[in-house]
Amino acid sequence: MIKTITMIAGCSVALGAGLTANGVPGKALAALPDTHKVLSTVKLPQPVLDGTVSVEAALEQRRSVRQYGPGPLTLAEVSQLLWAAYGVTKPVPEVAALRGGLRTAPSAGACYPLEIYLVAGKVTGLAPGIYRYEPATHELQKIAAGDRRQALYNASAGQTFVKKAPASIVYSAVYERTTNRYGDRGRERYVCMDAGHSAENVYLQCTALGLGTCAVGAFLDDDLRTAVHMTRSEEPLYIMPVGRLPE
Repeated sequence: MIKTITMIAGCSVALGAGLTANGVPGKALAALPDTHKVLSTVKLPQPVLDGTVSVEAALEQRRSVRQYGPGPLTLAEVSQLLWAAYGVTKPVPEVAALRGGLRTAPSAGACYPLEIYLVAGKVTGLAPGIYRYEPATHELQKIAAGDRRQALYNASAGQTFVKKAPASIVYSAVYERTTNRYGDRGRERYVCMDAGHSAENVYLQCTALGLGTCAVGAFLDDDLRTAVHMTRSEEPLYIMPVGRLPE
């Protein structure tokens, strides 16, 4: 297979292993499951709603960080980050389409197309594995066991900091949740806007916690789908490695 080299955010990335020339997913898509098989669930600690770092300070200090210290993350930090990304802030159980309620990040038409995963390698109190975040109950659903950071590194075309980070947040989207209402405009604009809103929340929450992250858009689509055990209806959007700031 001939691979092309594409420059994305300053990175030289070899593409082609999982994509056709026009970006349409290859054969690996057919092998993906329709639904997740949940191995176990982990109830996350309640998020802190009154931190010590102001929004203004977090905005001023926010940077993309690609080098991390050796320490693990804590389960409380993971909880805070996932809540900031897509946590429910106003439960609306009577509206099934909201799948729990209104979130920390805005979404066009409250369609909430994003799916969020945690690839945990070194998180105190959490076994290594792949976890899907469930905002309605603020829980992690374990869908694969073991440290999968090497597979994530491979999917990111060898970006070393993806492997070295103790954990990564991975975004995908079920586009139909938005396109069923907004058609092509939902696909071309709204879903990516939703991802940007949520990712910035993660950046700011990392800054407030004294952690670092970097949004990664350079990856092999099919490899990332397989590495994170996405379902067939999902399209990958972002990898956000998270770690402690280097000393």
